[in-house]
Amino acid sequence: MDQAIFKDMLREKGLKVTNQRLNVLETMAAHPGEHLTTEEIYDLVRVKEPEIGLATVYRTVQVLFELQVIDKVSFDDGFIRYELRGMDQNSRHQHHHAICNICGKVYSFQDDLLDTLEQALYDNMGFAVTNHEVKLYGTCKTCMDKLQKEADGKKKTEESD
Repeated sequence: MDQAIFKDMLREKGLKVTNQRLNVLETMAAHPGEHLTTEEIYDLVRVKEPEIGLATVYRTVQVLFELQVIDKVSFDDGFIRYELRGMDQNSRHQHHHAICNICGKVYSFQDDLLDTLEQALYDNMGFAVTNHEVKLYGTCKTCMDKLQKEADGKKKTEESD
């Protein structure tokens, strides 16, 4: 996100433009596609600004979330994570995530295959979906390949016995 746009957003909300807020935003922008905890953001920001406090980062993350500059995501691992929102700030939907049950890797994808369902909900029930979050759990290709190799190795061992 352009710093000038962010500064304008802060001013429109009656908030001060501070170096700490700008550094948190720049740090998140430098890690696109990553799903960072507040503590991870703090550790990254401290590289550039060692004197920043954890409480300041928590407050800044909350401000960014309220301004809809970042999205809050949870992968059911006990942590709340944040990611920079896409350039289209007016988008009704976030991107979605596929999570490997074995290695825990998170894959982001943009395809929004629920448009038909959302339209059906509106047509049949008058329910207008304003947002949704999709998390798909499964096994990534790398882990499936590793499992297959292990199974093949086990099969060869059994055949040689």
